[in-house]
Amino acid sequence: MGRTEEPRDGTAGGGLLPFGVIDVAGPSMVPTLRDGDLVVVRYGARIRPGAVVLFRHPFQQDLRLVKRADGRRPGGWWLLSDNRPVDSDSRQFGAVPEELVLGRVLLRVRPRPAWLAPSRLLERALLARPLARVPGLARRCGVWLSPEP
Repeated sequence: MGRTEEPRDGTAGGGLLPFGVIDVAGPSMVPTLRDGDLVVVRYGARIRPGAVVLFRHPFQQDLRLVKRADGRRPGGWWLLSDNRPVDSDSRQFGAVPEELVLGRVLLRVRPRPAWLAPSRLLERALLARPLARVPGLARRCGVWLSPEP
């Protein structure tokens, strides 16, 4: 479901630093994230389409989820699971209001470190020739290419 456990630092983004460490639970973000992965979140970070984000469920605000930002829609962000058969995302609950989007997932630290938030410049470079011809390079660097519906 892309659920998350309480932040390990106990701050939920309200501490001195805008970072938190979150445990991921559920299969909704496979293959990017898996059950038991540990990720670092930057609270209050700018969100753009393609980013993996942490947010509060619109109808159950004590439940925090991790999904991919597909784009802005009227009413907020359209957030989707990477594992498309799992529909516990905006297809089920609609656009998520901006104030419920808590931050951007920067990197996975467990089980294998992986950067999930490349800069816009790096994204452009990875999607342009000749780098775009290297199979899987963009994905390994955290650049998400939306799958066809």
